[in-house]
Amino acid sequence: MKFFVSCGKGLEYLLVDELLSLGVGKATATVSGANTEGELMDAQRAVLWSRLASRVLWPIAEFECLNELALYDGVAAIPWQEHLRSDHTLSVDAHVSGDAITHARYAAQRVKDAVVDTLRAQGQERPSVDVDNPDVRINLSLRKGRATISIDLGGGPMHRRGWRNVQNDAPLKENLAAAVLMRGGWPKTYHEGGALLDPMCGSGTLLIEGALMAADVAPGLQRHGRNLPSRWLGFDTEGWKRLVEEAKQREEKGRSSLKQAMFGSDIDPHAIRAARENAEVAGVADDIWFGTREVGDLQAPPFERGTVVCNPPYDERLAADSALYRKLGDALRRTVPQWRASLLCGNAELAYATGLRASKKYQIFNGAIECALIVCDPVGPPKQESSAPRELSEGALMVANRLRKNLRKLKSWASREEVSCFRVYDADLPEYAAAIDVYREAQGDMRTFLHVQEYAAPEEIPEADVRRRRNELLAAAREVFAVPAEQVAMKSRERGKGGSKYGRLEQRGELLQVRESGALLQVNLFDYLDTGLFLDHRPLRRHMAAEARGKRFLNLFCYTGVASVQAAVAGADSTTSVDLSGTYLEWCATNLSLNGFAGAQHRLVQADALRWLEAEKNRYDVIFCDPPTFSNSARADDFDIQREHVRLLRACVDRLTTEGVLYFSNNFRRFKLDAEAVAEFAQCEDITAQTIPPDFERNARIHRCWRLMRL
Repeated sequence: MKFFVSCGKGLEYLLVDELLSLGVGKATATVSGANTEGELMDAQRAVLWSRLASRVLWPIAEFECLNELALYDGVAAIPWQEHLRSDHTLSVDAHVSGDAITHARYAAQRVKDAVVDTLRAQGQERPSVDVDNPDVRINLSLRKGRATISIDLGGGPMHRRGWRNVQNDAPLKENLAAAVLMRGGWPKTYHEGGALLDPMCGSGTLLIEGALMAADVAPGLQRHGRNLPSRWLGFDTEGWKRLVEEAKQREEKGRSSLKQAMFGSDIDPHAIRAARENAEVAGVADDIWFGTREVGDLQAPPFERGTVVCNPPYDERLAADSALYRKLGDALRRTVPQWRASLLCGNAELAYATGLRASKKYQIFNGAIECALIVCDPVGPPKQESSAPRELSEGALMVANRLRKNLRKLKSWASREEVSCFRVYDADLPEYAAAIDVYREAQGDMRTFLHVQEYAAPEEIPEADVRRRRNELLAAAREVFAVPAEQVAMKSRERGKGGSKYGRLEQRGELLQVRESGALLQVNLFDYLDTGLFLDHRPLRRHMAAEARGKRFLNLFCYTGVASVQAAVAGADSTTSVDLSGTYLEWCATNLSLNGFAGAQHRLVQADALRWLEAEKNRYDVIFCDPPTFSNSARADDFDIQREHVRLLRACVDRLTTEGVLYFSNNFRRFKLDAEAVAEFAQCEDITAQTIPPDFERNARIHRCWRLMRL
């Protein structure tokens, strides 16, 4: 019988070897899994013993499926009374591709409807749905017009071993951890008297999985030892009981002889606490040493040989500190040079940053993130850095030439205007769709940093091409500006409906001080999508600051308060900065303090700007209003700039002095000013062209700006 065993992308060949070792008749690798031949007991053995599998799918029907009606009819034709009873709960997972049916959730719903209707037509009660823990989990695979209906013998994702009580922000799945351990030669190292070390252990996944492997504990035993993984009527219950009994005997023998040869440390005491709690549930707490320790303080366990496994931090944007990877490599080379290391790194660049020479490299996916798994055997000396620059590829050379051309064009302007932070590239070459901004420190080492924002590639561009272009872009930028990788902030900014995605990125906490128009400003290039300084508003801020000299300046939706600081530096009589975010107001206060401003004449107000404005009684000479496209903060009314702009502008104009001026800006590309409504209460002039600086001329619609005065 043919059945399918799924796994994470990149684990296919390891899975094939594992399944063959478990006794299946035949297994061949395919994308994210293995096509397998064997008996039902072989499939059930895989449920209990496979450390790499995600699901084991036993097919019960296959049929042509060109539309949703064919799907319903095909499922309804299956004799469901042979597969489940009406008192069973069920759940349906669906994976669809092609044009027949494009919505997986809808397909799953139609399968469920067909199953329920079939059983009710036979006079049975309607079975209930239990998404989390069903008695019978059904799987639909629809590909190239063919539907395959299978029973998920494992009852759900098999990486869930049953011991994880506590997890950190980005837990490593247990089957991926098993792959890292296998590539690193564990548990063979253990049986040869070696040890296991994880110097950044987080919640302990690699170490706990390693201990259970060393103790010969079946990965499905803790989860399914007392209960059947599936109550499908075709499940071989007696055969499963025999498998479990054999596994328990092997577990008892393995645990009784398990040695404390596993060592884990982490800089975060909360992570260590979580790791200990998880190890306690897994029954291996006495066999693993955990300690709070910074990676630079790593100490070698008292073993001559061993395996290092580690999943250094990174996230879905591949944001990571390459200096940390270098520190990890240095620590391993210093403490365990003769050991083997299996390191799951965010990408090839981060793997390279360790300074370790990899004997083998594997492409593995941690969810949707493509990672580089490197095996160093032994850890040995670090790679020698070549004194000659690395040769750029043809694509990277093309980007480098464009960067140099742009620098030549901007050089005299930047020198004349004393601009130290500017945009040097904005998707000038369509194949390399990113923006590159230069930030030069105003104090200290006066280092140059690059802020690279990658735009989302069209869906038709292969992922391999996206990665290659990204690497070529980064290589070119580092070559032209002669900066190390740790001084390059790489982010992805996806343009979507209503604006860009904003979110927390790294936890690096590295703050820089830069200068603009005489003001000292704090920026954070790594931890957020935006840096705290919108470079495209530079000319507008300078103009407003000059106009605010000796006057009262109001900054609405103030963000980090850069416009307020520059108005204060230019001699404004007072500044008022309004924002709903306490974080932004603290940042604004820091920027004011850096320039020697504090006190009642520089007021900070935490409030919904529109509601505050409509309640305010004071008048102002210069008002800057740069609202977001929309906001659905729980602390404020829902805000949409297109819907609310007339109300907002009227409220702003009402707060102007007789000769006061309002500068209104936004970056919503589909924004349309209601000129007729605004004309009822203000003179309005579009001054966008005057506010776009030379470094943003290629993207003249980066923002829109209007100047308004009272009638």
